[in-house]
Parts: sequence; C-alpha cells; structure tokens
Amino acid sequence: MRTRSISTATAFAVLVGSAALSVAVATPASAAGVSVAAPGGIVADGVHQRVFVGDSSLGRIVAANYSGSVVDSVTGLGAVGDLALSQDGGTLYAALPDSHEIVALDPATLDVRARYAVAVTAGPRHIAFAGGKVWFSYGDQWDGDIGSLDPAVDPASGTDPVALGQFSDKVWGQVLLDTDPSAPGLLALGETGDSTGSVAVLDVSGGTAQPVAWHDGNYTLTNGVYDVDLVPGAPQLLVNGTDRLAHANGTFGAAGAYPAGSQADLSETGLVAQATGSNVAVYRPNTGKPLRTYANVGTWGAADLVWAPDSSRLFALVQTASGYTVKVLADPAKSVPALTVNAPSTATRSKPLTVTGRISASVPLPAGVKLKVTRVDLESPSGKVLPTVTVKADGTYSFSDTPPAGGTVTYKVAYAGDADHTAVTASDKVTVSRASTTLTLNNNGKLYAYDANVTFTAHLGKTYKNRTVEIWADPFGADKPRKLLKTATVNSLGNVSAVVDMKRDTTVSAVFKGDARYLPKTVKSTAYAKVRVSTAVSRHYRTGKIGSTTYYWFRKSTDPLLTTTMTYYPGRQQRFDLQVYFDGRWYSSGSEYFALALDGRSAVSLGAPGEAGIRARMRSVYVNGSSGDSVNSTTYGSWKYLYFTN
Repeated sequence: MRTRSISTATAFAVLVGSAALSVAVATPASAAGVSVAAPGGIVADGVHQRVFVGDSSLGRIVAANYSGSVVDSVTGLGAVGDLALSQDGGTLYAALPDSHEIVALDPATLDVRARYAVAVTAGPRHIAFAGGKVWFSYGDQWDGDIGSLDPAVDPASGTDPVALGQFSDKVWGQVLLDTDPSAPGLLALGETGDSTGSVAVLDVSGGTAQPVAWHDGNYTLTNGVYDVDLVPGAPQLLVNGTDRLAHANGTFGAAGAYPAGSQADLSETGLVAQATGSNVAVYRPNTGKPLRTYANVGTWGAADLVWAPDSSRLFALVQTASGYTVKVLADPAKSVPALTVNAPSTATRSKPLTVTGRISASVPLPAGVKLKVTRVDLESPSGKVLPTVTVKADGTYSFSDTPPAGGTVTYKVAYAGDADHTAVTASDKVTVSRASTTLTLNNNGKLYAYDANVTFTAHLGKTYKNRTVEIWADPFGADKPRKLLKTATVNSLGNVSAVVDMKRDTTVSAVFKGDARYLPKTVKSTAYAKVRVSTAVSRHYRTGKIGSTTYYWFRKSTDPLLTTTMTYYPGRQQRFDLQVYFDGRWYSSGSEYFALALDGRSAVSLGAPGEAGIRARMRSVYVNGSSGDSVNSTTYGSWKYLYFTN
C-alpha cells in the first residue's frame, strides 16, 4: 500500500519594490542659530542686545539676539572683512575689501545709511572705532598701512572723510586693530604674518595717530601676531591671548602671561576670554588659574570671541564641519563651584544614614554657605525638602537622614549661587532595603483543549500601600506579542483573576511593581494548549461495526480519501499514522508528514489494496517541534477504521 498527498501547495512570490519618497514635514517654527560660511568679524551691541556676524564668503551680515537666535540679516554687500560699532552703539560699520568700501548701517534695522569709498587696491580689511573715527587697515602682508574715516565729515562738502597713510613707514604688512571702550582714544596695532611680532599702541584722540609705544622687531613671537587686545584699566597690550606687554615711555616690556592660548577678547572690567584648542577659558586680570572653562565649544575651537558689554555673556564664533556658528556662553564672569555628594551605597529603611560632601570654587565662596537638600524616593517622587545644611570653613558638609521608603533614594544637594558663583547641583543614590512579599499564580504546567477559556488567579501577600497586580499573557510564537490582560487591585482575599483563551501554549505572568516598603515581584505560569484536529473519510460505500468498533467499508478497488482539518499555523504539517490489523494485533505501516493548506486542510488518498478482508486504521497527529512549529502541545486525533471488501 502506498500513500500520497492530493493537496496542492501553492507558493506566493511577493515582489516588494522600494521607492525613494520625498516627504515634506511641517515642523514647529523655531529661531535658527547663526551660521556663516567664513568669518567676517563679530561685534556685540549692548544698546540693542544684539550680536552682529559678518560673512566674508556670502557677502552678508547676520544679527542675532543675546540667546544666539537670528533676528535679522542684510545681504548683497560683497565680502565682509570686519565689523565695528561706534562708541555710542548708534552705527554699525563694515569693511568691504572687494568693493573697497566702508559701509555704515543702522544696528536696529541693518539698513544701509552711507557708503564710503576707500581709494586702495587691497582692503579695507580690519576696522575699529576710536577717537570718534573709524580706523581701518589696508594693503597686503608686505606693504600695509592704516587709515581713518571721519563720519562727521559730509562727503558732499567736498572734503574727503577718508584719510590714508596714518602710520606710514612704521607698518610693513597687514594690520590687526583693537580698541578699549574705557580708553576711547587708544588704538592697538599688530602686524599679522610678521615673524618679528611688531606691535603698537597709538593715541588717536586728537584725530591723528600718535605713537604711545611701538616696537618693530624687538618683541619676538615664534608664529607672529594673530591677535592683539588692549587691557582695560592698565597700560598693557595682550598679544595672542597669552602675553601681556606693558607700554610706557614709548616702549614695551614683558608684564606676565596667561597659560598658552590663541584668540582672546577682554571685557570692559578686564576679564580675559581665551580660546585654547576646543575650549574657552575665562581669567580674572593677571591670574594664572581660570575663573571658569567651557569645554568643547566647537569642533575646531573658537575662531573669534567677543564679550557682551555688560559681561553677562560671552559669544564664541566656532568652526564646525559646515562653517561657523555662534555659541552663547552664559555667566562667563562667574566661577563654577565643584560640588560633591557622597551617600552610602546601601542602607536599611527606617535607620539613620549620613551623607557627606564638599563644595569648592576657583573664587573663594562666602563664609557660611547654605546648601539646599532634597530627598527623592518612592514616597516623594517630586522630592521632599530636608533641613538646609551649612558648609564648614574647609568647604565640607554633612547631614543625617532616616529614609522612610525603600528602593532607590536620591539625595540632591544644591547651591543657589551668588554674585561671583553660578548655581550648582549634585546628587548621589542609595539603595535602601525593602521586604519581600509573596506572589503566586495557578495553572502552571496544565494542558488544555484548544480554545478553552482558562481563569488564571494571582494571589498577593502582605504589602505596604500598593495592592495592584498586572496579569500578562505571552502566547508562544514570534507573531503574537506579550499582552496586558488586566491591571487591578486585588480583592480582600488578595486575589485577582484574568481569563486566557488557550489557543496556543502561553506563559502568563503576574507582576507586582513594589512599593515603598516591599520589593517588586514577578511570577510566571506556563500552560499548554492542544490543536483542534478532525479527519473526514470519503469514498466508502457504507459504515458498519466489526465487534464494537465502527468501520468505513470500501471496495478493494477503491482509493479511500482522508481529509484532515487542523488548526493552521504557517509551515505546519500533520503527521499521518497508518496501521494494519493482522493476527489479532495492530501493526504500524508507517507515518508521514503532510503540509496543511491555508485553510488548515490536508487531504491524503490511500491507494486501493486490490485485496479483500484488510482492516486498517489512521489518525492525524500534531507533534510539537516535528510538525513544523512549537506553539502548541502534541495532540492526537481519533483513529478512523477502514475495512476493504470485494
């Protein structure tokens, strides 16, 4: 006898085409930060509380507020070399080296007020406002000079407001300029690309440039001069953000140094902002230890720095992978305290513990500093304020507390800050002990018929406040996600129940999330479900009993058709068992697996035996693991008995 399947397996080929979609997404309006292609000067306006940045590549000036968000811009200027503000903040000046002009703009609107032609072949490049005039440098690295623009002179009067050659025979290359609002009649010069490091301080209060101090080659810098800053309140010049040079009686002399830096800017109170690599450090005058340090302000550090006139902010023009952007550095004049909190790693609930710590700063803190202490735990998730702690003279502090709740307890310590220090907060965590409760779940290991509705009951023991239990069902098979069946408060007996429709083997979980005094707990119960299986017999000519067993009667020349219906699952097969009766016993004639169609059916035709008097029986079986999947428990269908006659 041979067996064969007459079911047809149909394969579906699904072609999924991928398409690149361009989707326009509406995003909430937000203020964009400053972005320029190449630096063209930066200046802070205290009157309008704006920061202006020139773009030497795109020919524009961008205005941002003190938060760094763009509020205005003007384009079509051509390359912008540098920017300067008048002493009263009423006019913004821009050097335009490509068109050889200086343009005056309204800082409130960026409207152009006037254009001044500068009759040079290279420049103007750098500009500064001092002594009531706009001073500018021009020329190249081999032949340069400075000139001035008197905005009080009307070009229509016939008098040229621009004067060139203001420091002839003393400038040999391109010149950097700097001014000091506290000394409006002084102008500082530094020759770029000059390996001898030529620098000068000029008195321009009388309308012409008179040397206060000038050294051509007597002050040597390895890499030349690339930044000069007048020091407010002192007859000094800061070179390259590092070396201080005192000037008196026409000469310069060494007056100390800050740690090695590059670009710098000085506030009106003398604070020094210095770019060092990717960091920006702030120093008090004539000190060697930073007041504070801003780490990693840009990918390649700061290309330029400028203080807000009130020293409330520092603006860094930093280089990024795509250009330059402005970063706003808050509270640059304040020291950032270092605050530590040290709590024990573990503790016992309702037992006292001690927390210690220390606060220190580069600028000494006031005596008797008060620290705010907050405890955050399961009882007080928003925090409970504890008594204020007073810092000792050596900067240390300690306090004791008795945690009422277990679990993770966080102690937050905060200093509110003062005129010289920023606010600072630190914290540490303690794992506080909690008791264990009991949690049980029934029906573990039980086997159920397919589609049985089974009640799972969880029992929760003693807890503090939380009496809620979740019941989850996780059917076997990756296609069925874990599902929350119920979240409820247990009844007076500590029980909560949920019904599971057992169509697959299922892991049921009961979850107690814990409370302030008892630990979380989860228990699991795995129950098993059979498949639904039945077999229909056809092509017989009658049924009848042999002994007490009912048989399907076939002619010896007929092929019996046996159609099994089984719960479907992708890739599932039924095992077809066949046995033959001989000499008073049933003998196995073999087993074979046949795939289920999408409707769960599998039809098998037995060949006609061609011989009468044969008794056979068959059954369909789902075998966990061998039938193509493991989402149900092994299930045996009932035997179907066959008898062949003439």
